[in-house]
Amino acid sequence: MDRVKSSMQQVPNPIHKALIRRTGGANSFELEKENFERGQAVSINKAINTQEVAVKEKHARTCILGTHHEKGAHTFWAAVNRLPLSSNAVLCWKFCHVFHKLLRDGHPNVIKDSMRNKADLSDMSRMWGHLSEGYGKLCSIYLKLLITKMEFHVKNPRFPGNLQMSNRQLDEAGENDVNNFFQLTVEMLDYLECELNLFLGVFSSLDMSRSVSVTSAGQCRLAPLIQVILDSSHLYDYTVKLLFKLHSCLPADTLQGHRDRFQEQFKKLKSLFYRSSNLQYFKRLIQIPQLPENPPNFLRASALSEHISPVVVIPAESSSPETEHMVDLVTEDLVDTDIPVQPAAVVEPRFDDLFGTSAATDPFNFNSQNGMRKDDKDRLIEQLTREIQALREELESFRLESGRLRQALRGRVDELEAELAEQSHLRMQALGEGEFLRAELDDLRRVKEDTEKEQRSLTEIERKAVANEQRYVKLKEKYTELVQSHADLLRKNAEVTRQMTVARAVEDEMDSVRREMHEKVKAAKEAAERRRTSNEQEQVEQLQELQRELISSRAALDTLKSTMASSQQSSEELSSQLSTVESEKVELAESLLKKEEELAGLGEELERVQSSLASERESGVKTAEALQNQLNEKESREQALESQLVAARWSALQGTVEEAERIVQDSLAQLDDPAHISCTSSADYLASRCQASLDCMARLHSARDGYLADNTGVSELVRAVTHLAHLVGDTIVQGSATSHMVPVEQADALSDSVKACGAEALSLLGQMKEQESLATAEGAMLRAALDGILATAEKLRPRGLELQQGELGDLVEQEMAATSAAVESAAARIEDMLNKSRAVDTGVKMEVNERILASCTDLMQAIKVLVLSSKDLQRDIVESGRGAASMKDFYVKNSRWTEGLISASKAVGWGATVMVDAADLVVQGKGKYEELMVCSHEIAASTAQLVAASKVKADKDNANLGRLKLASKGVTQATAGVVASTKSGKSQIEEKDTMDFSSMTLTQIKRQEMDSQVSVLELETKLQKERERLGELRKKHYELAGVAEGWGEEDEGTG
Repeated sequence: MDRVKSSMQQVPNPIHKALIRRTGGANSFELEKENFERGQAVSINKAINTQEVAVKEKHARTCILGTHHEKGAHTFWAAVNRLPLSSNAVLCWKFCHVFHKLLRDGHPNVIKDSMRNKADLSDMSRMWGHLSEGYGKLCSIYLKLLITKMEFHVKNPRFPGNLQMSNRQLDEAGENDVNNFFQLTVEMLDYLECELNLFLGVFSSLDMSRSVSVTSAGQCRLAPLIQVILDSSHLYDYTVKLLFKLHSCLPADTLQGHRDRFQEQFKKLKSLFYRSSNLQYFKRLIQIPQLPENPPNFLRASALSEHISPVVVIPAESSSPETEHMVDLVTEDLVDTDIPVQPAAVVEPRFDDLFGTSAATDPFNFNSQNGMRKDDKDRLIEQLTREIQALREELESFRLESGRLRQALRGRVDELEAELAEQSHLRMQALGEGEFLRAELDDLRRVKEDTEKEQRSLTEIERKAVANEQRYVKLKEKYTELVQSHADLLRKNAEVTRQMTVARAVEDEMDSVRREMHEKVKAAKEAAERRRTSNEQEQVEQLQELQRELISSRAALDTLKSTMASSQQSSEELSSQLSTVESEKVELAESLLKKEEELAGLGEELERVQSSLASERESGVKTAEALQNQLNEKESREQALESQLVAARWSALQGTVEEAERIVQDSLAQLDDPAHISCTSSADYLASRCQASLDCMARLHSARDGYLADNTGVSELVRAVTHLAHLVGDTIVQGSATSHMVPVEQADALSDSVKACGAEALSLLGQMKEQESLATAEGAMLRAALDGILATAEKLRPRGLELQQGELGDLVEQEMAATSAAVESAAARIEDMLNKSRAVDTGVKMEVNERILASCTDLMQAIKVLVLSSKDLQRDIVESGRGAASMKDFYVKNSRWTEGLISASKAVGWGATVMVDAADLVVQGKGKYEELMVCSHEIAASTAQLVAASKVKADKDNANLGRLKLASKGVTQATAGVVASTKSGKSQIEEKDTMDFSSMTLTQIKRQEMDSQVSVLELETKLQKERERLGELRKKHYELAGVAEGWGEEDEGTG
C-alpha cells in the first residue's frame, strides 16, 4: 500500500453506511468508536514497543490513518501517555519515530494537539540528555528535533508537515517582506541544524566497520533517518532559494553569517547523504539525492538558475518484504487516493477480514446458504463500489491534468524567475554604472581640489617672490644710502684736509710776516740809529707809527694764533671724525660685501623660483585647461540633468494637482451619496477645519512664491497642495454633515457654500496645472468661500461655549501651579519619611528604604524639572501663537489643546500624591512593592501625556522643546530607577524557600507536581480575570475621560 499523503479527499463510505444500517443507529456509532480506539491502541502498542527492531510500516500507517479519521491526535496521545517512555530508551526512540511520521503525514491538527505535551517532551529530553551514550543520548537529540519541528510549524502555519511547497507558496509564506524572509531563513537553518545533529548522532553510535544496516538493532536506529532525509532535502532547497532572495535585497556583508552557517551545514549534509546512500538498508527503501560539489554562489544572482532542487524518491512499497495486505479503510472523512483500484471480488474478503466474518459463517450471506440472489443492500454496495471506481478514474484524470498544468505553470515560473534574474542583473549593472560615475565625479572633485592646492601654492610662491623683490629693493636702497653717506664722508674729509692746508699756509704766512716784522724792526732800529741825529721828530713819528704797526701786527698775530688754535682743535676733531668714518667705512664695506653675497644668493634663488614658477604655471595652465574641459562637460551633463529634473518636478507637481482635484471631486461626489445623509458633524469641528484650510492657503501661497523664485522647492509646494486638497475635501464633507444638524434655510446656505468652495478649489487647482497661469493663481475666491463657511460655522456654534471656555486661561495656570505644589509637597514628604526611616529602621530594612526613597526623590526632582520645562514651552507656544490677541483668547481658540494640558497636569499631580502614599506604606511595612511600581509607571504615563500635550503645538527648533525632551528622558530613567530599587528591595526583604527534593519519593514528587500544576492553573485563571477587569477599567476610564474633555464632539466631527 502506498504512502499516505496529506492531501486526501472526502467521499461517502458505502461500507460504513451499510454497516450502520445493519447494526443500528447510535449504538453502532459508539461501537465503531470503541473499535476504532481499540484498533488504534493495538497498532500503537505494536509500533511502540521495547523490541530493538524497526517500526513496521503497517502499524505506523494505521496510526496515521487514525489521525485523519478523528482529525487530530487525541487517541494517539491518550495511548502514548500510558507508556513508560521515561524508563525505557528503546521505547522512547520508537515513539519519536512514530511521532515524527505523524507530524509529517498525519492530519494537520496533530501539531496543534501535540503542542499541549511540549513541556513533557522537553522534560523528557533533558532527562535522557544526562546519558552520554546509547539510545538515551539519541532520544534527547530526537526529542529536541521534534520540539523544533512543532515550534517551526506553529510559527509558520503555511508550511505543511511534510514541507512540500511550491515556489509561489514559499513567496507567500514570507509575505513579500524582507524581514520575514530573513527570520524564516534563520529558523530553517536552526531546523536543519537539529536534523543534522540527529544524523550525526545516529552514525556516531553505530559501528560502521560492520554491516550494521542488515541487523535488527542497526535498522532500529537507521529507520528514523528516512524522515530526516525527507525533511533535510526540502529544508536545503528552501534555504538556498531564500538566501538568493535575501542577497537580491540586502548587502552581502549583512548576510555573511548566513552564508558561513549554510556552507558549514552544506558540507555536513553532503557527507551524510553520501554515507547514507552507501548503506544497504536505504538502497531498497529510498533513493537519496546527491548534492553538488560546491555550495551555490549567492553573490552571483544567475547562479539560482543553476540550482537543482534535490528530490527524494521512495520506491513502491510492494517490493518491501515487510509489506502486508492492509484494510481498505474508507470512511466518510478519508479516501486514500493512492490505493490502486481493485475489483469488488477483492473488496468483500477485506470487509470480512475487517469485521471478523466469512462467507461460510455469515448468517446474513444468503447467497451461500440458499443460493438466492443478492439482496438490495448488496446490490447497493456493488453500485456504490462502481461509483467509487468511476470517481477514482475521474480523480486520476484530474490528477494528470493538474500535473500537466503544474508543469506548465512551473515552466512559466522558471521563465519569470529568469526574467527577474535578468532584471536584477540589469539593476546591478545600473548600480555599477552609478558607482562608476560617482567614482569619476569623486576623481574630478579630487582633481579640482589638487588644482586649487596647486593654485594656492603658486600664489604662495608669487607672494614669496614679491617679498624677495621687496627685500632686494630695500637692500639696494640701503646700499645706495651707504654709498651716498660714504661719498659725503669723503667730501667732508677733503674739506677738512683743505682747511688744514689753509691753516698750515696761514701759519707759514704768519711766520713770514713775523720774520719780516723782525727784519723791519731791525732795519728801523738801524735806520733810527742812522737818522737819530738827523731828525728826532721824524724818528719819533716813525717810531710811533712803527709801534702802531707793531700793535696791529701783534693784534693780527693774536688773531692768527687764536685762529690757528681753533684750526688745530677743529683739525683734531676732524681727525677723530675721520678715524671714526674710516672705521665705519671698513664696517660698511664688510657689510656691503655680505649684503652683496646675500643679494647674489637671493638672485639665484629668485631665478630658481622664477623658473619653477614658470614650469608650474605651464603645468597649471595645462591642468586648468583639462579641468575646464571636464568642468564644461560636467556642466553640460548637469544642465541636461537639470532640465530633466525640472521636467520631473513639473510632472510631479502636475500629478499632485491632478490627485488633489480627484480628492476634491470625490468630496463633492459624497454630497450626493445617499449614505452620506446619515453623517453628522458639529459647527465647532467645521470651524476648526475651515481655519486649518485658511492657514494652509497662506502656506500654499508662500510655497508657490518659493517655487517661482527657485524651482527646486517643489517638494514644499507638493506637500502644500496635497494638504490643502485634504483639508478642503474634509471641509466640504464636514460642512455637508453639519448641514444635516441645522434648520433647512441655514442647511441650504451651508450646502451652497461648500459646493462653491469645492468649485473654487477646482478652479484654483486648474490654474496651477498650467505654467502660464501658476503665477496668477491667487485663490482669493477660494479664501472668500472658506471665510463664508467659517462665518456660518461661527454663527452655528453654541452660545454657551464661549462662556465656558473663557475660564480656560485661568484654569491652566491654576492646574500647573497646583501640579508644581503637589510635586514640591511630595518631595518634602519623601524627605520626611527618609529621616523617620533612618531614625527607626536598621540593617537591611534601612538600606532598602533609603534606596527606595532616594529613587523616589530623584523621580520627584525629575518631575519638577519636567513641569518647569513644560511651563516654559507653554509660554513660548502662547507668545508665538497668540499674535495681537490676549493669552485667554489663545486658550479659548485652542480649547482642545488647553483641556489636554489641564488633564495632563491633573494626572501628574495626582500620580505624585498617590506614589508618596504608596512609598509611605512600603516604608512602614504595610504596603506592597507592586503598588509602588504601578504608581511609578502611572507617573511615567502621566508625564508622557503632559509632554505630548506640551509639544503638540511647539516649533521643532524651540530650545525649550529640547529641554522638555531631556526632562522627559530624565523622568523615564528615574521611573526605571524606582522600579529597579523596588524590585531589588523586595528581593532582599522577602525570604525565598530553598527547594529541596532529595528526601521525596517518586510518588511524592508526582503529587507535588500535580499540586503545582493546579496552583499554576488557578493563578493563570485569576491573572486572566484580572487582565479582563483591567481592560474594562481602562475602557471605562477612556469613556469618562472622553466625556470630560469633549471627545464626543470630535467623534461627531469625523462622522
